[in-house]
Amino acid sequence: MKIKDILEKKEHTVSFEIFPPNKNFSEEKLKNVTAELVQYKPDFISVTYGAGGKTKSGTIEMASHIKNNLKTEVMTHLTCVGSKKSEINNFLKEVKENNIDNILALRGDVPVGETEEIYDRGDYKYASELISDLRQNEKFSSLSIGAAFYPETHYQNNDLVDLFHLKNKVDSGVDFLVSQMFFDNELFVKFRENAEKLDINVPLIAGIMPVTNAKQIKRIIELSKCSVPKKLEKLIEKYGDNPDSMRKAGIMYASEQIIELFAYGIKGVHIYTMNKAENAKEIIKNIAFLR
Repeated sequence: MKIKDILEKKEHTVSFEIFPPNKNFSEEKLKNVTAELVQYKPDFISVTYGAGGKTKSGTIEMASHIKNNLKTEVMTHLTCVGSKKSEINNFLKEVKENNIDNILALRGDVPVGETEEIYDRGDYKYASELISDLRQNEKFSSLSIGAAFYPETHYQNNDLVDLFHLKNKVDSGVDFLVSQMFFDNELFVKFRENAEKLDINVPLIAGIMPVTNAKQIKRIIELSKCSVPKKLEKLIEKYGDNPDSMRKAGIMYASEQIIELFAYGIKGVHIYTMNKAENAKEIIKNIAFLR
């Protein structure tokens, strides 16, 4: 089923993101994780590219397993940085052959070991160009296409530039938008208001990252430049040196974020699981009364 149809049908949605197998996380282990995740009845599961966007290895294979073996809707990430049209077409041909109906079209960050010169080596400089190309290609135009956005300003841009690029994506044929992680709901709601002024009216899905490890989240915050509300800052200060307490506090914070977002009328939430089914399980339990 296409995600655009799921969003039209349901008042709100809950979905998960996983990353594909790598040298530190085997395919067998990930299949066990996904088998557990589908028990919590997500509306869909997304599968990213490999670490740092450097490889597509395992993405379609795991997405196919989720869709065709576990009978759960799935979305594959598709980054175009440094890619030729022929590579993109081959990837999407394989997507269609595996009965996958949904993709998240991304420009992608500079892969590990590369420089920004890679943006000039591919056929697409921006995700909007990829989206427009797909919509004009009869072979792939039927796919449900999502795109990413930053509730806060991307570190390379300013507010107006971000909204301009997002408007281009939507006008190119995006069905829905999925946010990068954020921790301040007020900023997300403010972003929605600004987007609506530009007639960006496709469904917004909020990306939620449970803060379960203080050191890890500090690194992620440093890279993403996202704001840390005083409440979360205090939780990290209080419980950061106690892994068990930090995990419980972080899961509760994420659960409260989701409850509030649904109260604001946000269409869906996308939980970045980091391949940890137990965290997703506890969040789903906390918000069960909303589903």
